Amino acid sequence: MAAANKGNKPRVRNIRFAAGHDSEGSHSHVHFDEKLHDSVVMVTQESDSSFLVKVGFLKILHKYEITFTLPPVHRLSKDIREAPVPSLHLKLLSVVPVPEGYSVKCEYSAHKEGVLKEEMLLACEGGVGAYVRVTVQARVMDRHHGTPMLLDGVKCVGAELEYDSEHSDWHGFD
Repeated sequence: MAAANKGNKPRVRNIRFAAGHDSEGSHSHVHFDEKLHDSVVMVTQESDSSFLVKVGFLKILHKYEITFTLPPVHRLSKDIREAPVPSLHLKLLSVVPVPEGYSVKCEYSAHKEGVLKEEMLLACEGGVGAYVRVTVQARVMDRHHGTPMLLDGVKCVGAELEYDSEHSDWHGFD
């Protein structure tokens, strides 16, 4: 029985107890590492022309509007568009130059469970070979695991209808 439960134990990292309190008598205080309070979409530059955007937990069969900022990229100009290799589940809505780089807004459809990565290419108008690859990574939960707390920059814009055989009007063959 103990071996069966071994894989189900939650793992907790970056917890420390307040100094000056012993384990008996006084109340203990738990302090979490400051990184755990960071609730924004994370953008990481992987190479000169590639970025990874981590958007956190999403729920299956839901659509999300994701807004994030890419740092300044010398390959891109002000006239940016999505390259003609679209993704079925990730759609570019807008790219706006801002002092910090580029504010990107896209729509993402969470279509299956697990850690999913969807890519889009951003290219310059008239620029030959000048593009930036943006990979959006999401952890998609199934419908039975509750509602995730969304990161800043992620907004749920709708849910897709799901087929549930228990609610069907069809009575089968006679």
